[in-house]
Amino acid sequence: MTVRGAVWEVANRLGVVAGTPAELLAALLAGPRRTVRVPLPPDHDLVRSLRGLGYVDVVADEAPAPPPPAAPVDLGDPAAVCAADPVLVTEAYEARPEPRGGLRPAWLRAGQSLVREQDPAQRALVLLAALDDGADPHVVRALTERAAGAPWRLVDTSRERCAALTTTPDGRLVVRGDRVLAVACPGDGRTLTLDERGRLHRAGPATRLTDAVAATLASHPATALAALDGTVLTGDRMGTVHAFSLTGLDQSALHSGRVTALTATAPPVTGPGAGAPPLAASVVAYSGGADGTVRAWRPGRPQGRRPVARRSCPVVALHAAGGLLAVAWADGLAELRHLRTGRTVPFRPGPRVRAVAVTPGGSLVVGLDDAVLCLAPAGRPAG
Repeated sequence: MTVRGAVWEVANRLGVVAGTPAELLAALLAGPRRTVRVPLPPDHDLVRSLRGLGYVDVVADEAPAPPPPAAPVDLGDPAAVCAADPVLVTEAYEARPEPRGGLRPAWLRAGQSLVREQDPAQRALVLLAALDDGADPHVVRALTERAAGAPWRLVDTSRERCAALTTTPDGRLVVRGDRVLAVACPGDGRTLTLDERGRLHRAGPATRLTDAVAATLASHPATALAALDGTVLTGDRMGTVHAFSLTGLDQSALHSGRVTALTATAPPVTGPGAGAPPLAASVVAYSGGADGTVRAWRPGRPQGRRPVARRSCPVVALHAAGGLLAVAWADGLAELRHLRTGRTVPFRPGPRVRAVAVTPGGSLVVGLDDAVLCLAPAGRPAG
């Protein structure tokens, strides 16, 4: 197994995203000490590098008996590439620099997803999403046909840097690039952004509320941001979510450790009530944390006991709209969750996911370091 393929394999087992040994070591240093069993011989270059780090206990497997020689893979044939052993495809593409109509750079970009166990249709979708704009039209058509059985349909790919995503109240996508932790559109024509230092920036007319939140964050930086109507929500490194409104401040300790993501949506209409609730109570907040949980909270009410979702890696980003919740995780998984039924549709693009958003038509938008992808559920028109 090549070093690149070994990095992808180890990263998948550890629940991190990495494409090089340096990225893998950085991801390991950012987390707790751990033990990992890798399908590599003890003298493999990556095993020696990890053991030399002294921060991860590596249990190396003895190299298995070599399998019978496999028939060569046609590296320019999308169908053959999607159906072949991904380890062999990776080794072949690393040994041969020809772009093969765009297949080679796409494979090397999305390889951490492609080496996972999956059917050819899913692998074709991942490859299709990773293609550069100049890819051979024949390759694009072939991958599109091959991906017809996948749970998603690729609607659009934009090669641009993305650090944060949201939508405006009328459904327009808002993309922000470098040096931004989060972006929010509260619904009054303003755009709020949270910079890397945890400070609030406003585009549009200032209000008493945003002025107060900005002043608060100047001395108490936030780690996450969301907004809806008359409520601005922030998260902090201690796991608490704060809901600011003109009626006051509500807060709840929702996570163990840093709040990493926030989104806000209107609660479902349940019929006439006895009176108008406080403004902040008309918001449902979903928060994600470094503790690997997603929680729902309505300001002014006790938090729910059970999380909406829980995994063994941190939440990276959230966005809710129309009864759907998009979640991005630190291991490179993006998923669209149907809040009423609990059904979840996953997608792994390969590189790390920076941001996610839900469109008014129920499509999933995934922001990467170098691309923004839009996917519609199979069988549903894009929107």
